[in-house]
Amino acid sequence: MMRPETIEALSRFSLEGSRGIVTGGSSGLGLAISRLLARAGAEVFVFSRSGCVKTEGAGPDPVGIHHVTVDVADAKAVATEVAEIGASGLDFLVNNAGITVKKPATDFSAEEFRHIQQVNVDSVFSLCQLAFPYLSEAKSVGRIVNISSMAAHLGFSDVVPYCASKSAVVGLTRGLAVEWAGRNVHVNAVAPGWFPSEMNRQVMDTERQKKILGRMPVHRFGAPEELANMILFLVSPAASYITGADFAVDGGALAFGY
Repeated sequence: MMRPETIEALSRFSLEGSRGIVTGGSSGLGLAISRLLARAGAEVFVFSRSGCVKTEGAGPDPVGIHHVTVDVADAKAVATEVAEIGASGLDFLVNNAGITVKKPATDFSAEEFRHIQQVNVDSVFSLCQLAFPYLSEAKSVGRIVNISSMAAHLGFSDVVPYCASKSAVVGLTRGLAVEWAGRNVHVNAVAPGWFPSEMNRQVMDTERQKKILGRMPVHRFGAPEELANMILFLVSPAASYITGADFAVDGGALAFGY
């Protein structure tokens, strides 16, 4: 039997009765985040272009998951969905959707650069703006978690526009955290290290994989659930005194020296 103080401590991580949005949740990290938040008691509205789970063999969703077919780059459609969801209350927003393209910086067209910023930066800011009126009325504190990247802190070849976009996400996070701290909304970011995802597979070859594992103190890739745990913490009552931070969940990669 659990001790009363243990039950009380665990209750700080419960999302029972809360409602939120997770973008890019049809597979990979977004799917793991959505499912963990739902298992913690939240009603989760998962935004994706497919509007369904794309990962083969992922099994059924837990109770509380609602898949919504919407492209985060479609501002009008996103505004409609956020207003509809927010009308019944909104407690958290997780901006996870993102894209990248692998090629030398000299080969990127202006259109390709702009599209990456549109998805990775513009849509994040727009969603924060749209969700703010509802989050500011949350029962406790409204929470926003933006998924940044190690690319916000380190330079990576062949994905320069992505690096620029994720640096912008961290800047947005800090600015919004300061501006909205007195308006019942906390804003944080999480910088994932190397996890199994379609995006990472796009940019990783054997040589890069060897380099990556070599500069990670734990010398292994992360499991999606290990990132989802941090998101759960940040949107839960347990993180009541945290805003404006960018947390690395990267197996120690950013701490690695020479």
